[in-house]
Amino acid sequence: MIAASPHYIYLHGFASSPRSTKAQDLRDRFQALGIELIIPDLNQPDFTDLTLTRQLQQVSALLPADSTPVTLIGSSFGGLTAAWAAEGQPQIQRLVLFAPAFQFLDHWLPRLGEDQVQRWQAEQYLSVYHYGEERSLPLNYEFIRDAARYPTAQLRRPIPTLVLHGRADDVIPIQASQQFAAQRSWVEMIELESDHALINVSEQIWITIQRFCQLKP
Repeated sequence: MIAASPHYIYLHGFASSPRSTKAQDLRDRFQALGIELIIPDLNQPDFTDLTLTRQLQQVSALLPADSTPVTLIGSSFGGLTAAWAAEGQPQIQRLVLFAPAFQFLDHWLPRLGEDQVQRWQAEQYLSVYHYGEERSLPLNYEFIRDAARYPTAQLRRPIPTLVLHGRADDVIPIQASQQFAAQRSWVEMIELESDHALINVSEQIWITIQRFCQLKP
């Protein structure tokens, strides 16, 4: 019996889209090897009611019906989603995480400020700039309640995991990934001379992915 080809799925970041620079760059690079990179729109059916739980349900629905192995590639909040999806889905056998949003609320809420967070909770909606839509959209406070149910410390499934993080990241500090990797022997972490977007190191990232995923040029 011929083994099924592995599936590759890319999960974009918070307030981003499948049209992001990283998503399109990776799609083209995988396509050049004859491999389809599946890139779901995690904003669907709408950004307003986005939650981590909903994204996990979307990922689950994308998994093959058989036991075909899956590699998840996730950026920022998509990286956090990928890590949690792998926790409960044995089909997912490899992770590649770009600046994953570990300890997301610990970093994001202080930037909003206590007063704004309290208003958000009271009014239920916060206007957030969506880079994919290039406009501000409302986000339900349930996003926060839901994210609080997923503490990073509970991510313990030992599968091959590659973390790439920029040293100049001012969105998700590199220390979050350093701490995650230091506590898990199955995680390989590579620090890059870049910021959260990682755009200037796309070639280095691709070479690393090819090696980690054993992709033949």
